[in-house]
Amino acid sequence: MSHAPLDKPFVIAGRTYHSRLLVGTGKYKDLTETREAIEASGAEIVTVAVRRTNIGQNPGEPNLLEVISPDRYTILPNTAGCYTAEEAVRTCRLARELLDGHQLVKLEVLADQKTLFPNVVETLKAAEVLVKEGFEVMVYTSDDPIIARQLAEIGCVAVMPLAGLIGTGLGICNPYNLRIILEESKVPVLVDAGVGTASDATIAMELGCEAVLMNSAIAHAQHPVLMARAMKHAIEAGRLAYLAGRMPKKLYASASSPLEGLIR
Repeated sequence: MSHAPLDKPFVIAGRTYHSRLLVGTGKYKDLTETREAIEASGAEIVTVAVRRTNIGQNPGEPNLLEVISPDRYTILPNTAGCYTAEEAVRTCRLARELLDGHQLVKLEVLADQKTLFPNVVETLKAAEVLVKEGFEVMVYTSDDPIIARQLAEIGCVAVMPLAGLIGTGLGICNPYNLRIILEESKVPVLVDAGVGTASDATIAMELGCEAVLMNSAIAHAQHPVLMARAMKHAIEAGRLAYLAGRMPKKLYASASSPLEGLIR
């Protein structure tokens, strides 16, 4: 009797998490729906766009941290909306100030508003500065294995290649590049962007990703709270399938039942 392989823990910047689903906080109809969807997802790491969301920098306005408590969740401030290394670094410094010295950040430096594709040159620049300043950098990047390797060598604690363009829901457009990144990476690899539905998340996990980060797939669903629950189960199923090891694909059929001992 074979024993099921033991799963290794999901560790980011020295902290262990049970959920391998990370979620964003944008695009919901209100803060109540935000809170309910995040609770249903089971996520423990919640990412917040500092340039678009009030986490204390705008006194008198509704504060996201009132419904997403830092006592319950790891808040992951991100640099969404930044188009230069300088903007991204400044945004991370602001987040650290607002969150009492919090070092864990998600770096994303975008190339343009049409594609929201990462500007890898500016991303590399910003990553070098932030790592030197003591930040623990989870970094959004292209699915280029060479860039992913360079970001890990700089000292980023996780690389987060896109599966498809942000907000498109196209799913994993290039699984082959992801597989190369996964084979080479010395740090956790998380799919970030492009997931549209539960099966996309499962495929990412079956490839061997440590976790998946998503926002639009849940927030833009017809029933976000229900989709959040679906994503929770999809991540768990994909991880179990990865550990189990799928059967090999074959060109021709093979009988499910043994042929020996058939009644003649």
